[in-house]
Amino acid sequence: MTSTLVAREATGADVPALVAVAAETFPLACPPDTDPEAIRVHVRDRLGVPAFTGWVADPAATVVVAEDAAGVQGYALIVTGRCEDAGTSETLAGVGVDTARVHELSKIYVRSAAQGGGAARTLLEAALARASSTHGDLSTWLGTNVANARAQAFYAKAGFEVVGRRTYMVGGQEHFDVVMLRR
Repeated sequence: MTSTLVAREATGADVPALVAVAAETFPLACPPDTDPEAIRVHVRDRLGVPAFTGWVADPAATVVVAEDAAGVQGYALIVTGRCEDAGTSETLAGVGVDTARVHELSKIYVRSAAQGGGAARTLLEAALARASSTHGDLSTWLGTNVANARAQAFYAKAGFEVVGRRTYMVGGQEHFDVVMLRR
């Protein structure tokens, strides 16, 4: 039996479901050599109730959920404003992007059970449309792990191109992303 997936803006009532989806999906997106304790701490400290409550309430953040009859199956977060990552800002400026006002696709995650059915595409397009209607039609950047070929192919199909690399930390471990851009 299939159910219809609907994308909509998140509300405060969605926070517990967002936290649950983050706890389930973030570990799946980490490189295989990431320390499990570092993942647990990251999820606890950076993807918990305070973080999602803040994002849902932040006028610079666009949080969209994808849900079906079974509940929230995924979410996307776009943050609009200055690119705060110094290395990424330099990379984006180098390809002509105004880094003082840009969309960052910070997070997009879909539960395993909902993958492969268009949920990520639905979330991405809904989040981009909502961010653009609220904050203007700006370039959008994201970082995704250099080893995550599946994600890179998904983003390329959605019009993103690789423009550079960056490093990020999870629990003291350094990881590497490609920086992708959609103008």
